[in-house]
Amino acid sequence: MTALLTIIVLLLVAIAIWQMTKIFELSQINTDNSQIANDKDNKLNGYLMFGFLVFIYLLTIYCFWEWGDVVLGTPASEHGSEYDNLMFISMALIFFVQIITQALLHYFAYKYRGEKGKKALFFADNDKLEFIWTIIPVIVLAGLILYGLFTWTSLMDIDEEEGNPMIIELYAQQFNWKARYAGTDNVLGEANVRLIDINKNNVIGIDETDSYGEDDVISQTELHLPVGRKIIFKMRSQDVLHSAYMPHFRAQMNCVPGMVTQFSFTPTITTEEMRMDPDMAEKVRHINKLRAERRANGDDNADPWEFDYILLCNKVCGSSHYNMQMKIVVESEEDFNAWMEEQQTFKESMAAAQ
Repeated sequence: MTALLTIIVLLLVAIAIWQMTKIFELSQINTDNSQIANDKDNKLNGYLMFGFLVFIYLLTIYCFWEWGDVVLGTPASEHGSEYDNLMFISMALIFFVQIITQALLHYFAYKYRGEKGKKALFFADNDKLEFIWTIIPVIVLAGLILYGLFTWTSLMDIDEEEGNPMIIELYAQQFNWKARYAGTDNVLGEANVRLIDINKNNVIGIDETDSYGEDDVISQTELHLPVGRKIIFKMRSQDVLHSAYMPHFRAQMNCVPGMVTQFSFTPTITTEEMRMDPDMAEKVRHINKLRAERRANGDDNADPWEFDYILLCNKVCGSSHYNMQMKIVVESEEDFNAWMEEQQTFKESMAAAQ
């Protein structure tokens, strides 16, 4: 309500200023009321274009200065650095082109402003210029696309025979995630949403007749991953289009109803190691400082925060989309195995339900 009232007040103030401006214009009896721009108007607009150019450059510098550290930081997967390199090159090219083109645009708007008695020189075409500004973008974009394709090919390494990868299914539904581990045989049992039976603890529709599914392990609270081991994720959706997004691992893949999508990566930094990362520790300190201020103002929900990897949904999948997340724990192989020993297999959970 406060925000709405603030907006209304600002609109009323803007209307009042506009009306006062009109009254001031009417009071200027001897002024030129011609609707045709004169040399003075054109010169003023030329200076204003330069002013706006300075404004957008200063705004860009300020944004980098103020929020430049609000980035993901150290990548926590093997392919993360390659992904970040591609992003850095793309953004560097974008900013380079933007700086040059905006400077030329605003400079030309001033230099070639309208002046009385000056007639614009018109070129119907210029083959040399058109070739230059066509071939340069073609070469740059072709290079980016080829680099991106090679990067994407290396990311989409889903060979189940090479490197003893672990198979994990991410099951998406409004509005939560479930993780299914392939068990000791490292093969997921067949599953279908039509086979879901809550009374039997079959929450993701595993085929009870498929022996490969008996040792599958379902986690509904946390996704545990062993560091240094390749993980192949197979993703399903129960209802609508979701997107499995793990930002710190630079990984994202859509979860599409009626089909299985795949993605793989190798975690390289445990949760505890990432918590000790200097950049991450500074972010946690900054966030907790803000939360402390909120607590001082009576916000009981602003508890101190501790970093955790997280699985998010990156598609607007419904009213509780914002709450669709799962904690990811990256740990040593020994800790992961100890955690797996504590989990019930699908066969054991079915027996417990009976």
